[in-house]
Amino acid sequence: MSTSLLYHGFGIQGYQHVHTQYHDGAIHFRIRQDRFSLCCPECGSCKVKRRGQVMRRFRTLPLGDKPVWLELLVPRVWCLLCGVLRQVKVGFASWRRSYTRSFARYALGLSRHMTIKDVARHLGVGWDLIKDIQKRRLLRRFARPKLHKLKQIAIDEISIGKGHRYLTVVLDLKSGAVVFVGDGKGAEALEPFWARLKRQKVCLEAVATDMSPAYISAVLTHVPEATLVFDRFHVTKLYNDGLSDLRRKLYHEATDLMQKQVIKGTRWLLLKNPENLDQDRQEAERLNEALRLNQPLALAYYLKEDLRQFWEQPSKTAAATFLEDWIARAQSAGIPFLRRFSKTLALHRRGLLAYYDYPISTGPLEGTNNKIKTMQRQAYGFRDREFFKLKILALHETRYALVG
Repeated sequence: MSTSLLYHGFGIQGYQHVHTQYHDGAIHFRIRQDRFSLCCPECGSCKVKRRGQVMRRFRTLPLGDKPVWLELLVPRVWCLLCGVLRQVKVGFASWRRSYTRSFARYALGLSRHMTIKDVARHLGVGWDLIKDIQKRRLLRRFARPKLHKLKQIAIDEISIGKGHRYLTVVLDLKSGAVVFVGDGKGAEALEPFWARLKRQKVCLEAVATDMSPAYISAVLTHVPEATLVFDRFHVTKLYNDGLSDLRRKLYHEATDLMQKQVIKGTRWLLLKNPENLDQDRQEAERLNEALRLNQPLALAYYLKEDLRQFWEQPSKTAAATFLEDWIARAQSAGIPFLRRFSKTLALHRRGLLAYYDYPISTGPLEGTNNKIKTMQRQAYGFRDREFFKLKILALHETRYALVG
C-alpha cells in the first residue's frame, strides 16, 4: 500500500505507510508521522524535542467486510517555547477518540438509512460508539440554535413516558425548526429559553399557545411586546372534553332504557365534524336520534358546531361580534358546563381575537410532537435525555425514515 493511498482512500495526510499486517480477520496498517512535521499541541511551535512515544490504534473505513485499523506511534514532545510536555495532535482523528474522522462520516451516512444497532452491527463496533458519533455531530450543529431571526413561535408540552414525564417544546413557525426543548412543563421549563432571548435581544411578534395560566404568565412577563394567540386546537379540545363529560352525565342520569341505549356509544359521533360522519354506518342517523331525545345534549352539540365558525369570520370586528353572541347564548343555555366554558372564553377574549392579527396556531407543533413520539417508539425509548433532546432539535432536517 502506498502513502498516497492513505490520502486518497482514507483521507489521511502527513503520514507515511510503514507496513501492512493481516490477522484476527482485520487489516492493520502501520503508519508514522514525519518528524519534521512535529509541533507543540498547545502553542503550535516547531521548536520541540521528542520525549518518547505511545502506540495508539484507530478504526478507519472498512475494506469490503474487513475492518481496518491504523496503528500509529504517537510522539510525546517537549516544547522549548512554552515548556509543555504533551502528545502531539493526531491530524486524522478527534481528541481522545479511537476512530478516524472518515470513519465517523461513514457511520453518519449509514445512520440516514439504518438504526444505531444496525450500523454498529454492520461496522462491527458497539452501539455506544455509533451513538457517540451521532451525539457529537448533533452537539456541534444543534446544541445552541440561532434565535436572531425568531418572530413567531408555538409553545406546547409533550409526554415522553409514564410517571408524568414531560418536555416543553418551542417551535419556530416560520422555519418549522424546534428551537428549544426544556425539561418538565410549565413556566419553569421555559426559563433558559427566555434568558437566551434576552441575551440575543430577540423581538418576538407573536406566540401561539394554549390557555394555560403558566404559559400566559410566562409570555406576559418575559416578552410583553409579543401578541399572545390562543390556539384553536386547544380551545376545541377543551370544549370536546366538556361535551364528553356532559354526555356521560346525561347517560347516568337517564331513567328511560331507550334513551340510555340511544346515548350509549355516541361519544365519537358528537366529537366528529358533520362532514366526516360515515354514511355507510348510518352515523348521521344515530347522532340525530340521540340529539332528538336529549335537548341539553343537542344544544351543546349545535353550539360546538357554531363555535367552529369563529375562526372563519371575514374580519376581526365580525369575529368579536360573533364571539359575544356565542358567549351570551352559552350562558343562557342553563347547562353548567357551557356556563363555565363561556366564562373561560370571555376571560381569554383578547388572545382568541388575536388570531385575526396573526393567524397562527400550534398545529405545526402538534405535527412535530407526533414525529417525536414516532422517533421515540421506533428507538424503543431513549435512556440518554440529552441525546433525545438533540435528536428533537435536529428533527426538521430529517429527510429519511425516523430512526433511533
